[in-house]
Amino acid sequence: MDIKERIHKYSLNGKNIVLDINSGAVHVVEDIVYDILDYYKTYTLDEIIKLLEDKYDDKDIMEAYEEISLLENEGILYSEGVSIEDIRYNEDNIIKALCLHVAHDCNLRCNYCFASQGDFKGDRSLMSLEVGKKALEFLVKHSGGRRNLEVDFFGGEPLMNFEIIKKLVMYGKDLEKNYNKHFRFTITTNGVLLDEDNMKFINEYMDNVVLSLDGRKRINDNMRRTITDEGSYDIILPKFQKMVAKRGDKDYYVRGTFTSYNLDFSNDVLHFYDKGFKKISIEPVVTSPDKDYGIKEEHIDTILKEYEKFSKDYINIKKKDDDFLFFHFMIDLDQGPCIVKRIVGCGAGSEYMAVTPEGELYPCHQFVGDKKFKIGNVYEGITNNEIVKEFKNASVYNKEKCRSCWARFYCSGGCHANAYNHHGNIMKPYDIGCEMEKKRIECAISILANLYE
Repeated sequence: MDIKERIHKYSLNGKNIVLDINSGAVHVVEDIVYDILDYYKTYTLDEIIKLLEDKYDDKDIMEAYEEISLLENEGILYSEGVSIEDIRYNEDNIIKALCLHVAHDCNLRCNYCFASQGDFKGDRSLMSLEVGKKALEFLVKHSGGRRNLEVDFFGGEPLMNFEIIKKLVMYGKDLEKNYNKHFRFTITTNGVLLDEDNMKFINEYMDNVVLSLDGRKRINDNMRRTITDEGSYDIILPKFQKMVAKRGDKDYYVRGTFTSYNLDFSNDVLHFYDKGFKKISIEPVVTSPDKDYGIKEEHIDTILKEYEKFSKDYINIKKKDDDFLFFHFMIDLDQGPCIVKRIVGCGAGSEYMAVTPEGELYPCHQFVGDKKFKIGNVYEGITNNEIVKEFKNASVYNKEKCRSCWARFYCSGGCHANAYNHHGNIMKPYDIGCEMEKKRIECAISILANLYE
């Protein structure tokens, strides 16, 4: 990478922000420093003074120049990258998380469902207790010395197999004692089957709950329909409100999807907030661009402006309500996770896998059903090491587009499934997704710059 490309600078929400790409250091700077950086690596100090003399005093330019030089000498501006030879990723093939597809069936018929309305383009089925137990045993036995393990009960709609979920949670508690492990359980639900009994169990045993709803009534009901082709908003909203009220201080997210029909998705976030929800995520639809509701290149400018607009609203709300969280505006500026996690991302296909009702293993939930990505099963373990190797190799250093991208250590190369769905290759990031992620990162950093000035 050219040394001039070792930083990324932009202005947003009244702040001039300079990101040192390799170290992750973030600097909020005055106008004079921001302007000097345009010339710092290509001109001498005398030349820079001449270029900016109509805008700033000579003495101020020299002081700002010295400040930049000091940051560079400290290794937090124009810093060098880590050698790829120094990176060792999951050499012991430790698995830390499973997504258990306890139900390949669903009681909604969402138009955009990547899981083909719950059956993942196969037969509708429910996970047996035997398969579920084998999956938990598989995770424990392949987790090495790692104590904390993640299990997400997923579907389709997992509440359609809730009795098995309860038994698996209790079995997990036994495994914790026998193997000195700790399971962190999560459930993702559309809420149709929520009632007093399962709410009580979920709130007691699930560390996190993902509640699927798309936002405003007309937006939600346009895409998330019942089996009888009715809107689901009025059924689900009061149940989610009750669920969150009972949940106390335990984690949850209300998770929506935006399509070409609601590019003004910030209004759906604000709608959720008005309805009492504080932890919110609105994700772009996962589908091919030929669908009428799909995100297309002509939508990207509107979407990026929407993120910027919402970042201003977010700052104003956060100053009054610190509990308000929007998933895509959460960012860690304390150098983030370790360098390995910054280059490989979610760990799909290596540290994280999905399990079908029949016990088959796939890199993640979005690859389930595509037999060429089948890794193995919970009985025999990993039988296709080539797939595991392919996903382990999908780091930002091995993706041509990522190597020159300023955001690579924050997005970690993006979603493998999106890359494959759009390019047929997990090594070629989804272009529209890249643009959205870069804007979300810029917004998130500018929000912190305003909240903690």
